[in-house]
Amino acid sequence: MQRTENGQSARLNALVVTFNRLDQLQVTVARLLDSPAVELERVLVFDNASTDGTREWLDAQSDPRLEVVHNPVNLGGAGGFEAGMRLVHDRHDPDWLLIMDDDARPEPGALAAFHARLSEGTPDWDGLATAVRYPAGGICEMNRPWLNPFWHPKVFLRVLFGGGRAGYHLPDSAFEPTAAPCEIDGTSFVGLFVSRKAMQLAGFPPGNLFIYGDDVLYTLAIRKAGLKLTFDPTVRYEHDFRTFSGGTLRVYKPLWKVYYNYRNGLLMYHEASGPLFWPLICLLIPKWFRLGRHYTEAQRPVFRRLLKLAIRDALLRDTHRSHAEIQALARVPGED
Repeated sequence: MQRTENGQSARLNALVVTFNRLDQLQVTVARLLDSPAVELERVLVFDNASTDGTREWLDAQSDPRLEVVHNPVNLGGAGGFEAGMRLVHDRHDPDWLLIMDDDARPEPGALAAFHARLSEGTPDWDGLATAVRYPAGGICEMNRPWLNPFWHPKVFLRVLFGGGRAGYHLPDSAFEPTAAPCEIDGTSFVGLFVSRKAMQLAGFPPGNLFIYGDDVLYTLAIRKAGLKLTFDPTVRYEHDFRTFSGGTLRVYKPLWKVYYNYRNGLLMYHEASGPLFWPLICLLIPKWFRLGRHYTEAQRPVFRRLLKLAIRDALLRDTHRSHAEIQALARVPGED
């Protein structure tokens, strides 16, 4: 294992952000604590004011490596990751922090594989993304790492001439166990290892987004700080993801998620594309409005209202709206 300045093995902490998914959280916490203390020193669970028995279950646990924070209000995943990362950094100052949602957990042996990489010598990277798969084994698309096409001319041309999403995300071949680790520009918060140096130079994720996009903006910030991110297919993660319905179509349930997806999506595109943002959104916005046809007749006007508000707030960089306000705007007559 990599050794710190005092000769000890690298200290790894984990952060899990949870809200009302006790069944998933129980699996994740058990999986993490299956790893010995030499691999994982501490697990902090940031509970976003859960109401499903999560508080009671967490308070009944006795493992000394488990630390629990019960937040009085739901800050969303973004707020939870920002607050949780700050707490771990300030209280414990680990060498590395592993972050995840409550429905994601390392596959057996993943933390040992991470430490094995560290044992090869001081890494030239300050963030490591894992190979994330569904429980059935398929690659989890929403967690597929990517290159910023606006920073790489060859990648940009590949996307421009028909590559689409596949043009800037890692191919399936990169997930093969024999594939070499490769450099990336962005990834998700499912199984991301972040170094102390990254937290010191790039700070913490933008917690005011509530959900969606905080991982993209934070990994871009790490890269803009001059640090390297890498993807390692030998460090594997499992994500029991169930948000979308309707096959491959992104039909959001509950409907309030539409607002956050598109508002934060525009904030991400602005950060990634720089001066090309304005021509880009002229292509994206009409496409987004057409997605309303995948919702029910009663839901479509609500979808359009949320999308218009998301665009307005993103262009003004306005993230002040409360979650209660967005939930109220997302109510569909007859579906209350």
